[in-house]
Amino acid sequence: MRAQVRRVKAIGVLAVLGLMFGGLPAQADVTLPHVIGSNMVLQRDAPIRFWGWAAPNEKVTVTCAGLEASATADSRGEWQLSLSPLAAGGPHTVTVRGTNTIELTNVLVGEVWVCSGQSNMEMGIGVCFDAEQEIAKADHPEIRLFDVPKVPAGEPAKDVDAAWKVCSPATVAEGGWGGFSAVAYYFGRQIHQELGVPVGIIDTSWGGTRIEPWTPPAGFAAVPAVQNVLDIIAQANADYRTALSAATDAIAEWVPVARQALASEGQVPAPPAWPNHPLNNPGRPTGLYNGMIHPLVPFAIRGAIWYQGEANRADGMLYHEKMKALIAGWRSVWQQGDFPFYYVQLAPFIYGNDDPAILPRCWEAQTATLAVKNTGMAVTVDISELRDIHPRNKRDVGKRLALWALAKDYGKTDLVYSGPLYKSMEVAGDKVRLSFDHTGSGLVSRDGKDLSWFEIAGADKVFVPAKAAIDGASVLVWSDKVAAPVAVRFGWSQEAEPNLSNKEGLPASPFRTDQW
Repeated sequence: MRAQVRRVKAIGVLAVLGLMFGGLPAQADVTLPHVIGSNMVLQRDAPIRFWGWAAPNEKVTVTCAGLEASATADSRGEWQLSLSPLAAGGPHTVTVRGTNTIELTNVLVGEVWVCSGQSNMEMGIGVCFDAEQEIAKADHPEIRLFDVPKVPAGEPAKDVDAAWKVCSPATVAEGGWGGFSAVAYYFGRQIHQELGVPVGIIDTSWGGTRIEPWTPPAGFAAVPAVQNVLDIIAQANADYRTALSAATDAIAEWVPVARQALASEGQVPAPPAWPNHPLNNPGRPTGLYNGMIHPLVPFAIRGAIWYQGEANRADGMLYHEKMKALIAGWRSVWQQGDFPFYYVQLAPFIYGNDDPAILPRCWEAQTATLAVKNTGMAVTVDISELRDIHPRNKRDVGKRLALWALAKDYGKTDLVYSGPLYKSMEVAGDKVRLSFDHTGSGLVSRDGKDLSWFEIAGADKVFVPAKAAIDGASVLVWSDKVAAPVAVRFGWSQEAEPNLSNKEGLPASPFRTDQW
């Protein structure tokens, strides 16, 4: 009996080796990636991309809402096609025909957003403020959720094991850390409620991760300051090829030994281990892009939201370069032009024994990224928890991201979508006058108290606490200890929760006027 079990196991191993050495068998049926499935939302007013696998040279036809297009699978069995754009609506049925037929049901057309980052994006609605009430009222049949599992990959993966779900109290609370991403859900809900169209939300996030693993090689190639990462990727790929060659030789030596053992009913030795790609790791460059972003491409989207930076907070302005690489990389692989990319500025938090200026320098890098085309930043200095790196108010975070989208992408021109952002300074005697963009209907102190967290310095570069007062659309800053000021800093500490805001309730972002 044991000999029979060993024989069955060995035959299975040999069958797998046959696939490894002989290539994949011809695909008998048409198949689709999981991101194309029942209950999905297709991006409106844009070419609708479909792709998948079939037998080589097999013709595949896709129909939806009276539209039809066909493609022929290539020699590897891969096919791709596009349908003409559709207006928001549904539900529709999508039919995919080859030698077999696939029918996808309850498909809507609307707005699709990719939501990514580390733990503050991953944080589920069930562990945020008002969780019980918010989950109970999450009955939104025209919002659809797609939650990508945490799987890195050494090389670009073709699929993820996930499924579109209709948003309901049950589905929004399922899985992960407290259910579906709260930031993504609140963002999507705001878009849905304001526009009245279906919304598809794709959450692909992983707590504690750096930005580099989410970035494709094309992103690093586009930004000179981080092109050195390409050398790391190239070396990892070369090391993997070397390991594959050694493993292949070892398996070739093992095969006749295994066959002889099978023939004699002897014990079959275990096969040599197959090597792991060095980049198949959530901490290595491209590892998460390969496993959790690439399988979504080229599914048509409106844009992306991003909440990350804690793991890169010590990078200073280099984080700005890495943000540029991420954005350029995603836009390159999706080939949808400069689609919108909105992100969250980190909340104040006391990072143990960190230099208190490390976090402000990260804020500075995030603010600088607004210079990248079609980007926007949600400031969160007023909704932080200094002793909790995961502030529980994710509802306002989602809403603030949605304000950028509503104003920039959906024509809501009457919205104030950002808090005050530093524009310029002017020395006026012993005072400094600061000017801002995005003052809305006026500047205010959000708590009615004196303006807080302003500092001022003279030529000696020594900053001291300063007084500040709103003067029309600007702010005057001064200190009796600095007769000839040359620079001002605002909120320049990891625990700064300053109170300068516009009347619409959006806080000012920390900044410095110097580059010392």
